[in-house]
Amino acid sequence: MHRPIVILFARAPRLGAVKRRLAAGIGDRAALRFHCATLAATARPIARDRRWTTLLATTPRGARTDWARFVPRGTRRMDQIHGDLGARMQACLRLAPRAVLAGSDIPDLHPDDIAAAFRALGRADAVFGPARDGGYWLVGLGPRRPARPFARVRWSGPHALADTLANFRGRRVALLRTLQDVDTVEDLAMLKTRP
Repeated sequence: MHRPIVILFARAPRLGAVKRRLAAGIGDRAALRFHCATLAATARPIARDRRWTTLLATTPRGARTDWARFVPRGTRRMDQIHGDLGARMQACLRLAPRAVLAGSDIPDLHPDDIAAAFRALGRADAVFGPARDGGYWLVGLGPRRPARPFARVRWSGPHALADTLANFRGRRVALLRTLQDVDTVEDLAMLKTRP
């Protein structure tokens, strides 16, 4: 039996090109350091886990990066297609009838969250990991999925999860724990002050 597929979205670490909203508050260099640290802390343990096969979906296309700094050598990698976030996610999720896709910039994302997503897909058609800002940090789809799961979604705002869930009416959807993604200096401050 083939192992399930985990797709991690990752942006190549480039000064001035990562975590731009966060960089507006802490500067480009600090944002790049945060991006690299979070990418390694998130992606490495997930890619090492033998319960699934990890695929690193990277952007921008053709970026020359030593990805072995962030994931074990031999981790499969592919370029993301051009298009909005929904088009890029849909293209990657088509690779397998049952797959989980997650961002690699979620500080609290752990392999146990990925395992929970696959367990949820055993009884649901889709699974989402809600983010505190109204978006989501993970999506998993089973074979019974809408033709256009990410149509009419207002990305990077408080409606992203609700808009996506509207595309799944009539299907069984599971929700995982809510996590904090770090897009702004306020998000970072919240992360640093929690117990």
